[in-house]
Amino acid sequence: MKKVLIVEDDEFLRSLAAKRLEQEGYEVKTAAGGEAGITAIKSDKPDLILLDLLLPGGKDGFAVLEAVRADEATKSLPVVVFSNLGERGDIEKASKLGATDFLVKANFTLDDVMAKVAAHLK
Repeated sequence: MKKVLIVEDDEFLRSLAAKRLEQEGYEVKTAAGGEAGITAIKSDKPDLILLDLLLPGGKDGFAVLEAVRADEATKSLPVVVFSNLGERGDIEKASKLGATDFLVKANFTLDDVMAKVAAHLK
């Protein structure tokens, strides 16, 4: 069973996405902030990360992405950024840091997110 880690501070969205991924047959872990996300990546060894960029605490999504790509054990993990930050600069920054894909929350449904997750876990 493929494991997906959701790093998202919005509890409603996090639980909605987790429930839907579980219905699709994935094992799901969640983290509400960047520090917790980095800890979960190391301990849970997910197959894919759904990552928000605006996170509370010391580490935002960009910092999480940098940490993932800097670690030999996780550098090839697919990271789908799912954020309200839809400016070209944010998208380019996430791409340069190694995001596998980028979805702007306002423009995509949960069905779109599920399709992206499935595509990257083939």
